[in-house]
Amino acid sequence: MFHGTPRRSEIKTPTHKVSEWVRWCQAINQERCQLRLPMACRQSALDYLPPMKRHSIHDPAALEAARRHAGIEPEALRRWRAAFFRRHLEFAESLKILPAESRDSFAEGLRHRFIERVGEVSSTQDRATKLAFRTDDGRVLEAVLMQTVSGRISLCVSSQLGCACNCAFCATGTLPFARNLTVDEMLDQVVQGARLAEGRLRNVVFMGMGEPLLNLGNVQRAVADLISPHLFALAERRVLVSTCGLPDAMVELARAFPGIGLGLSLHAARQEVREQLMPIAERHHLRELRAALEAIAPVAKREVMVEVLLLDGVNDRPADAAALVEFTHDLPVYINLLTYNPIPSRPDLRPAAEGSYRLFTERLEEAGHKVTRRYSHGSDIAAACGQLAATHSAPEAAL
Repeated sequence: MFHGTPRRSEIKTPTHKVSEWVRWCQAINQERCQLRLPMACRQSALDYLPPMKRHSIHDPAALEAARRHAGIEPEALRRWRAAFFRRHLEFAESLKILPAESRDSFAEGLRHRFIERVGEVSSTQDRATKLAFRTDDGRVLEAVLMQTVSGRISLCVSSQLGCACNCAFCATGTLPFARNLTVDEMLDQVVQGARLAEGRLRNVVFMGMGEPLLNLGNVQRAVADLISPHLFALAERRVLVSTCGLPDAMVELARAFPGIGLGLSLHAARQEVREQLMPIAERHHLRELRAALEAIAPVAKREVMVEVLLLDGVNDRPADAAALVEFTHDLPVYINLLTYNPIPSRPDLRPAAEGSYRLFTERLEEAGHKVTRRYSHGSDIAAACGQLAATHSAPEAAL
């Protein structure tokens, strides 16, 4: 609580007053204890106190402590949580739900903003909006709002600053890995994105910058908060985590959250081709990924989405389709075929022809698999799959 014990030479007030002040501060753990001292010595006394710790608004225990401290009834806190986390009101606006005399006391120990939105740009060709955020340490990350024709909106969130996986088709991999995002930084993307979506946010997908399962602990806590009835209260089926393929982490995530969606960025079912596209394949062989999917099958409540990005002359041949059919044989998965979105670092890569998509679809459907086609959102603003590449320490987000 204290940097040191106040000395009489520094705080000009009777000793018994200082002792009383110290005991009171220790009892309530608040900066406002200076008000118990005479006016003349309040500032010098305050110098002995560290900055007041502010707890995350995403922490249910901190919210309960703030409720008790402010003397707020549990039902009032429930209404406030609904206003902030589910109706997506601004923090100041949400406080109006609470009794006027309790608002300041409730809010003073809570931190509700963890990243600053510094850029926003919308696509002119579809319903995508790219958001840029700056962290406390000056780094920039990106998230994307994607709207369907029906009006429902998904938010693609980032889990890391940069990425160490360095996949050939992904711009984020060209950035140096800086660090994992915290739970609060990931959740604040959802808070701010949902507010922009004006109540129409339906899905949250961990498919932005970074490899989520290399930040497994924080991603698991973020998912837990997203589906918690005390916070965001999203249905499990509205949350999806996509990975380049870390077998042990995939199984751990599926066991922890069997109802959420899990996506595997496979992209090639021939080992040599996958290694060419994804360096992580050198550490985790296709045999390990197959074993992980077999372990997940009896646990997960949903089919795993196997993502395949078809590239002209690289992984779009009949042999590649046959290998994918063999790899997925008897697995409860569905196949999501992706279109390549060009990135500056790989001008040699090109999208596969439509004939390749027809070939893969026919072969996979003949084998009994459901096949879906993912059409990119926001390719004109570098917001489509594989195109997120924020400048880490840029003074401003150039959007």
